[in-house]
Amino acid sequence: MTNPLDLLSSLDGRYADLTAPLSGHFSEFAFLRDRVRVELDFLAALSKTGLTRPLTSSESAQLESIKSNCTIADAESIQAHERKTRHDVKAIEYFLQDKLQDTSLKDLLPWIHFGLTSEDVNNIAQVIALRDSRDNVLLPTLNALINSLIEFAKQTRALPMLARTHGQFAVPTTLGKEFAIYIARLKTARDEIAAHRFEAKLTGAVGNLNALQSAAPQIDWLAFGKEFIASYDLVSNPITTQILPYDNWVRYFDALRLTNSILIDFSQDVWRYISDGILKQAVVQGEVGSSTMPQKVNPIDFENAEGNLGVANSLFIHYAQKLTVSRLQRDLSDSTVRRTFGTALGHTLVAWLNLQRGMKRIAADEERIKAELNAHWEVIAEGAQTILRAIGKPDAYESLKEQTRGRIVTESDYRLWCEAIDVDEETRKRLLSLSPESYIGLAIQLTDHVIN
Repeated sequence: MTNPLDLLSSLDGRYADLTAPLSGHFSEFAFLRDRVRVELDFLAALSKTGLTRPLTSSESAQLESIKSNCTIADAESIQAHERKTRHDVKAIEYFLQDKLQDTSLKDLLPWIHFGLTSEDVNNIAQVIALRDSRDNVLLPTLNALINSLIEFAKQTRALPMLARTHGQFAVPTTLGKEFAIYIARLKTARDEIAAHRFEAKLTGAVGNLNALQSAAPQIDWLAFGKEFIASYDLVSNPITTQILPYDNWVRYFDALRLTNSILIDFSQDVWRYISDGILKQAVVQGEVGSSTMPQKVNPIDFENAEGNLGVANSLFIHYAQKLTVSRLQRDLSDSTVRRTFGTALGHTLVAWLNLQRGMKRIAADEERIKAELNAHWEVIAEGAQTILRAIGKPDAYESLKEQTRGRIVTESDYRLWCEAIDVDEETRKRLLSLSPESYIGLAIQLTDHVIN
C-alpha cells in the first residue's frame, strides 16, 4: 500500500481522513464499480424488452451479487484488460464476459454493452456519484455547518457591537445578526443544492440511438432510455451529441461555487473579527500557533477553509468554461476534466469541515465588544439626526455632522449636546434615550426570524 507521505495530492495524503467519505464515490475503484453496475443493469433491462430471453430469479441474483460485491481484485482485472485495450469501458465489457463465461448467462454475452457508446455508461456512473456524494456527504456536512452558525447566532443575538462600513465605525448591530446574514444566505444555497435534479443520457454514439434503432426498430428506445435513467432517480435528456450537454451538471457546480463564495466571505469576516478582538479563540493544550512566537493562537481553521474554497471554486469555474463546450459531436478533452470532480468536492469538503472545527473554537469577547462600543457615541449620530428630521429641524444632518464627523464622541459629549440643543422636551427625551448599546434597530428580531 502506498505510503501517505508519497502521495501527490493533499486530499489523498494530508487530508485523507477528512476526504475519505468521498473516495467511495470518486475513486478509480468507485468509477469502475459504478460502470459495472450500469452495464449489468442495462443487460437486465434488455431482458425485459423481448430482445433477449428473460432472466431467471437466480440469474438476476447473480448479477446483483456481481454489482454489490465488486472487489479491488475485480477492478485490477478490469485494469489488466485496459492495459491491452487502452479503452476503459471496453475493458469493463471484457471483464464481464470473463465473469459470466462459465455461468448460465453465457448465451447473453453478446448483449453486454449492446448498442451503447462508452458515454452512455460513463455519464450515468458519474452522475450517480455526484448525486450520492451530495446526499450522503456534502449536504449532511453543510447542514452541520449551518447549525453551528445558528447556535452561535442564538447565543449572540442580542449582543450589540460596532458595525463597520468602508472599514470605519458605523451604527451598531448585534454579533448574532451578522452571523444570521450568512445563515440566511447559506440556507438558500443549501436548498438549491438539495433540490437539484441531475440529468443523464442514453442516446448512443452521436445522440440518435442509431445502433439500437437499426438493430431493433420495433422497440421505443426513447421510452426505454427514459425509463432506464429514471430507475436511478435521474432525469433523461434525449437531445444530445455523443456526450450529455453538461449544462445541468454545471448548474449544480455553480450552486456549490456560490456556497463556497459565501463561505469565503464568512471566513474573511470571522478572521477580521478575531484580528480585531471581537472574537476570541479557545487555547487548545499542546497546539502551537507559531514556530517562534509562543503567544500566538492563529485562526488557522478559517484560513485553511478560505484557501481550500478558492481551489475548489477555481475548478468549478473551469467546469463552467470547459464542460459547456465540445467540438462537433464529441472530443475527449472533457473526459480528463470530469475525473477531477472528486478533487473539487474534496477541497470543498475539507473547507466545510475546517469551518465546523473553527466554529467550535470561537467565542464573543463581550467585555471588549461593549468597551469598544461605548467608547464611540458618535455612531448614534444617525439616529439623533433622524429624530431631529422627524420634527422638521432643517439643519439636523449638518448640526450632527459638525459635532461628530472625524471625531470620537463620549457619552458626556453627547449628553451635553442633547441638553444644549433647542428642541421640545419630548424630543430631548428621545435623544437622551439613545445609546450605542440600545441603538440596534430590529437586529434581534431579524436574527430570530432567520434562526427560527
